[in-house]
Amino acid sequence: MAIDSDYVKQMATQLASYEVQSAQLKAQRNQAAYKAQLNAVTALDTALKNFKSAASGLKTGGSSMLVNSATFSKEGIATATVGAKAVPGSYQFFVKQLASAHQQALNGLTDADLGSGSLTLTQDGKSFDVDMTGIATLADLAKAINDKADNTGVKAALVRSNGSVSLVLSSEKSGAANEIGLSSSNGALQGAWDNGQLLSAAKDAEVYLGGEGGMKLTNASNTFENIIDGVSLTFSQVHQSGEQPLTVDIGQDQKATKEKAQSFITAFNALMGSFDSLTASGGESGARGALAGDSSVRSIESMLNQLIRTPFGGKTLMDYGIVADRNGKLTIDSARFEKAIASDPEGFDKLFGDKGNLLDSLDKNLAVYTSSVNGVMKNRKDSLNSMLRRVDDQFDSIQKQYDLYYGRYLKQYTSLMQTMAAMEQTYGMFA
Repeated sequence: MAIDSDYVKQMATQLASYEVQSAQLKAQRNQAAYKAQLNAVTALDTALKNFKSAASGLKTGGSSMLVNSATFSKEGIATATVGAKAVPGSYQFFVKQLASAHQQALNGLTDADLGSGSLTLTQDGKSFDVDMTGIATLADLAKAINDKADNTGVKAALVRSNGSVSLVLSSEKSGAANEIGLSSSNGALQGAWDNGQLLSAAKDAEVYLGGEGGMKLTNASNTFENIIDGVSLTFSQVHQSGEQPLTVDIGQDQKATKEKAQSFITAFNALMGSFDSLTASGGESGARGALAGDSSVRSIESMLNQLIRTPFGGKTLMDYGIVADRNGKLTIDSARFEKAIASDPEGFDKLFGDKGNLLDSLDKNLAVYTSSVNGVMKNRKDSLNSMLRRVDDQFDSIQKQYDLYYGRYLKQYTSLMQTMAAMEQTYGMFA
């Protein structure tokens, strides 16, 4: 009888697999459970960070939950940036003059006029010097001006037309104080400046509060920061004498304020939805969540439910018609919200925005879970990854055990087959 090596290998494989089967199945179950938990904890961490980011975004850069707006009697004359602290009211503005930046062309210069002398440019009481020694072309001169480290805000450019080239100097900033001054020991350059073509004069904006002939307001730029407390206006068009002034009405934008409140509600409810899916109890309605009964999720939910019911600045979300339903998700009663906002807008802003109030408290409490240094979610993910590495080690150990069993059974069955073959051969000699 010939030794059937395939049969020997098959038997060795089956017996070795049986020997490690129990340990292998246990390791596989642990691996699947740890991976499911890791995926769930990662999803929870992401959901918490998304909500934390959305909540923090509501106060980024000192942003307020209250939104005020400006309404203009005529479009195209001005735009406004209105802060939460803006005082409601109606104001009239007459724009007599817009601010402009100084720009002047030096005509008639050629490369031959350069190569020697010095140049000093002044602006708003400051100056910088350019050594013209070795500067052989107008392009080199423009570059030397632009590249000066102490340049006060003068930009040089070459303008070409009909074969002629002009050096144009422009102020980066508008306003009378930023008018450019030039003095040079190079006679050709000084003459070109003295006889230069004024393209744009350096002027301040002139605006009259209360209409033409009212209170004169001047500014180096067309944007008047906090021209009224909490209101910045940028003017873009002048009035003609006798023309009706621009009326600007400052007031609360309830629609935009409600949209900000709704953005908080949407982010909160998205987080609650993540909790629902991750902690589902399972049954006919769906699969059991990987974090069903998880103590961390219960702790987070308890913290959030407490915070949304806590008074801040003497006010709660409920006072503004924002309440949690039986599923823990927030809803807003529009009529109640609008009435409360109209009655006490500052209270709503303090509830969310003051230091230590709702948004700050959410940020602080969520950081315990989301911190990338020692947050609960990070520690749990680290722990689960460590468990998965141990399972990988177990698989390696199981493989080594399998290899030992396989080698042993392979040797035994090979020996058995050899013995049987020898017996058959001996039997054949006496048959």
